Amino acid sequence: MPKDVAALFANYPPAQRAKLQRLRRVILDTAAKTDGVFGIEEGLRWGQPAYLSKSGSTIRIDGVKGEPSRYAMYFICHSGLVARFRELYPELTFEGNRAIQFDTRQALPEAELRHCIAMALTYHSAKNAR
Repeated sequence: MPKDVAALFANYPPAQRAKLQRLRRVILDTAAKTDGVFGIEEGLRWGQPAYLSKSGSTIRIDGVKGEPSRYAMYFICHSGLVARFRELYPELTFEGNRAIQFDTRQALPEAELRHCIAMALTYHSAKNAR
């Protein structure tokens, strides 16, 4: 984990930090197992931990401001990814066309998220194939 990302993680409230660290692990594991994703860059974008792949769209994660029991995974709003995720997984909680939100008191819906993450990390290659 890059030092700037680690420093940011250290500042989250404990429940958010634990869930965000788990979400980070799911992103990195999914990237490693997804065909068409060749490496992933971890850094900060807009002050949030961000995960970039040349074949895909940036994924950012962060706590929801002012809500210590909430955290989210953010996507580029004009990509249409969140609209597609909403069609596939209406049981998830969405913030407009830019994020999937979670509650620290609930289990992370990993199977659904792994699919969403794979779609985001291969967004450009999938778009170019169409």
